Amino acid sequence: MADRHLIDVHVLLVRGDRVLLTRRRDTNPLFDGRWHLPSGKLDAGESVLAAAVREAEEEVGVRIAPDDLRHVHTLHANRSGVEPRLGLFFEALRWSGEPVNREPEKCSAVQWFPLHAPPADLIEYPAAGLAAYSAGHTFGLHGWD
Repeated sequence: MADRHLIDVHVLLVRGDRVLLTRRRDTNPLFDGRWHLPSGKLDAGESVLAAAVREAEEEVGVRIAPDDLRHVHTLHANRSGVEPRLGLFFEALRWSGEPVNREPEKCSAVQWFPLHAPPADLIEYPAAGLAAYSAGHTFGLHGWD
């Protein structure tokens, strides 16, 4: 049994009725080539807003003011990795810069998709958060039977 939970931040860059996704390059075949939101783990000593701002800039090169992030969903996920995770999903409607692939060693593509029609090969964890966001739900569980 895991003795800790990881905290992840996910950034939903929303432009009209579209959301930005990134295609992962991963040594784990369960995730390689599949779509995901810009996201990452919370670092020690970092606020969740600072983490979301950092991940957006590191992964897709956009700068977001913390005040332009809106918490839209919390997902308690199990079986998306070795340890359970608490995923915090933040919507950004404003940012500076045009999204580009800033981590080609971890990402093979950056693409806009319709919010209500994400790709079928979207990883389940972010897919659950994105579906909940679209439905207006602020909390959910994923992978807990």
